[in-house]
Amino acid sequence: MAGIEMTELHGGKKQPCCGIQMGQTGFLKLMIAVLAVLCIILGALLVALDVNKKRVDSDLTVELRELRVLVKDMETKLNATEQQMEKRLNATEQKVEKRLKATEQKVEKLQSEVQQLEGPKVAFSASLTASGVIRVFSSASPFLVYKRVITNIGNAYDSNTGEFTAPVKGIYYFSFSTVGLNHVLSGAILTKNGTIMVSCYDHPAIGEIGDIVQDLFDTGANSVILQLEAGEKVTMRLWENSEVYDNLNGLTTFSGFLLFPL
Repeated sequence: MAGIEMTELHGGKKQPCCGIQMGQTGFLKLMIAVLAVLCIILGALLVALDVNKKRVDSDLTVELRELRVLVKDMETKLNATEQQMEKRLNATEQKVEKRLKATEQKVEKLQSEVQQLEGPKVAFSASLTASGVIRVFSSASPFLVYKRVITNIGNAYDSNTGEFTAPVKGIYYFSFSTVGLNHVLSGAILTKNGTIMVSCYDHPAIGEIGDIVQDLFDTGANSVILQLEAGEKVTMRLWENSEVYDNLNGLTTFSGFLLFPL
């Protein structure tokens, strides 16, 4: 072949010249050199990677430490905030409880006032007779019994006995009026449990007969406010040797009502 020198060897055989052998050796050396360079580069890369890894690890460690410090700081601030909120909440609860208690007291007071306003209704009014003319004499009975009941709310007045019995403790108002012939002693006495409280009194007229005829009747009246316990009694009675007069017009009367309970 052209370009290739053949060398005759022993035995008559020919072999290629050493140029071919040298080309293969150079290629191998080149490959080895390339591999060596690659190994060096790989080693450098590994070293660089290791350095970068250490640097990254260091950076991560620093960042992690900073994060831990930040988290701890946030926990501290959160705990402080929770404590402040708890204090504020407790203070608010105390204020609310105080206001609620004050409101409850006001409500109880209002309920008590409402109960007083809506308490038992007590009122009565009566006169001596429901028909005809009547003269009541103390010689027959000193106690006045008003038979004609005009009003008796609460049924505290008894028309059989003439007694008013207080159904509840409270302040009561009473009034009464009397009419009597002017030539006799007249008037009446209001008693509480038998004790005189107030009265009216009219002495017999003294004068000419004509004057007596012209002034046939005399009147009297009085009123009082009493504090009564439940069960206490108020009655009317006559003066000794006196009398009162009444007819369908309701001249001699006895009235009362509860102002407010206590």
